[in-house]
Parts: sequence; structure tokens; C-alpha cells
Amino acid sequence: MTEYIVLALVILTALYAIKVYNSLVSGRNSVENAWRQIDVQLKRRLDLIPNLVETVKGFMAHEKDVLTQVTEARTRAYNAGSRSEAIESNNLLSNATANLLAVMENYPDIKAQGNVSDLTEELTTTENKVAFSRQHYNDVTTNQNNRVQQFPSNLVANLFKFALEELWELDEATRQEAQDAPKVSF
Repeated sequence: MTEYIVLALVILTALYAIKVYNSLVSGRNSVENAWRQIDVQLKRRLDLIPNLVETVKGFMAHEKDVLTQVTEARTRAYNAGSRSEAIESNNLLSNATANLLAVMENYPDIKAQGNVSDLTEELTTTENKVAFSRQHYNDVTTNQNNRVQQFPSNLVANLFKFALEELWELDEATRQEAQDAPKVSF
């Protein structure tokens, strides 16, 4: 009789380990899928930026620094090799793009151009999609990291060498910019 109890416990433990393992694999795949969704939006942004820069270049000849900053940030983002580099370089690109859009506000002639207006709208929409994709990625990644760290699933995670996934975090300059409240005066 005790052999059956021991056998039942071994089988239940094995079934539980299989369930946890499958949950960890599913979580890892969800993190990878969320990262690929960010990739899609970042690629879209990387494709839009050169068109926008070329279109406004003639209007903003004396704003060369802003255009150079955007171009350099785009190149760095395009050449990122790891997730860490992609996160860092795309944070820089987000800042550079925001600067470009802010500077463009000072040029009514640019805003009146139909193709610039269309590109700006596309870029703004893409930035919103990037932000949503980052949020989704961090949600999925946090869920996976919880499974990897929480007991008893951490036992299975350690056994099969599941690692913590990297969250998308703002760089220090962006974080500081977000914390500084804009000053409004009437």
C-alpha cells in the first residue's frame, strides 16, 4: 500500500513539474513574441525617419544638429546587436525624434506640407504603438520573471536554466526628462 502512495506522490510531483516547465516555456515564448512586436514597430519607425528627415531638411537647414542627432540615433538603433543595446539606442532615438517633432512645431511652412504632415502623423502613431508594445513586453516579461523567481516554480526554472528576462527601462536622461514637470504660465 505504501508503494502505491509513494508512486502516486512521484507521479503527482512529475506532473506538477511538467506543468510548471510548460508554463515557463510558454512564458519565455510570450516574452520573445512581445519583443518581436516591439521589433516590428521599431523597424517601422526606422523606415519612416529617413523620409521625414529628407523632407524637412530643406526647411530646417540651420537646425542641422537636430537632424544629425536623429540620423545618428537611427543608425545606432539599426545596428543594435543585443536587447540591451536595442533598448538603450531606441531610448536615444525616441528622444531625438521627440526633439525633431518639437523643433518642427516652430516651422509653419513645414507643417503646411502635406507629405510632412502625413509622415509626422505616421511617426506619432508609430511612437504610440512602440510605447504600447514596450508596456506589453514589460508586462509579459514581469510575469515570466515572477514564474522564474517564485517558489516552487523556481526549482524547475533553476533545474532547466531559465533566466530572468530583461525589462525595457528608460535611460537616465529620459527618466529625468519624464520627472521634470513642464512649466505652464498664462
